Amino acid sequence: MINVIIADDQKIVREGLKMILSLDNEIKVIGEVDNGQDLIELLKKNIYPDVILMDIRMPIINGVDATKIIKEKFSHIKIIILTTFNEDEYIFTGIRNGADGYILKDAGFDEISKAIKTACAGNILLNPEVASKIIKEFNKLSPNKAINYNKEKLNLLTKREMDVAILVGQGKSNKDICNELFLTEGTIKNYLTKIFEKLNLASRTELALFIDQLNY
Repeated sequence: MINVIIADDQKIVREGLKMILSLDNEIKVIGEVDNGQDLIELLKKNIYPDVILMDIRMPIINGVDATKIIKEKFSHIKIIILTTFNEDEYIFTGIRNGADGYILKDAGFDEISKAIKTACAGNILLNPEVASKIIKEFNKLSPNKAINYNKEKLNLLTKREMDVAILVGQGKSNKDICNELFLTEGTIKNYLTKIFEKLNLASRTELALFIDQLNY
């Protein structure tokens, strides 16, 4: 069973998501909140979901800031940010803050259900249009300079770290990488920690975009 918390300031959205998720017997909604502060307080009460569906525009603490706070304290919780096409300015920041993926608010049942299961399994989750916008943000200032600089940063990685990074860029989960490289999951996690530090990245999703940008 995958436990989910819904964080959205619009009651109609929360009710709609609960109704949609009730159709999947592998997913259970264990809580709902209408702002980031209440979400953090809920987690402090030891109510831990596997996945949080996080709205961006919420009062007190918005979804992007709440993502950063939660990921710093509860890194095992997967966070999927709910977005619309007019929230471009928040998308890149959300990834930097550790979001595990994005889905559009108007997504249907199949897409939302699949998104939750994908994130819970440790895989990359990005709507293609959202991914395109994030890559454009990477290249906005100076595309060639950014790409060359990022290629130079890859020289900081060992061969094995590079192998892991490329497989993450291909959308592989930790389990997939373990099987391919004949390593334990603990070893993979240690490699990822070192990769994030060396490349100054905050999340698996950001690493995947980083690698994709360089056409590996």
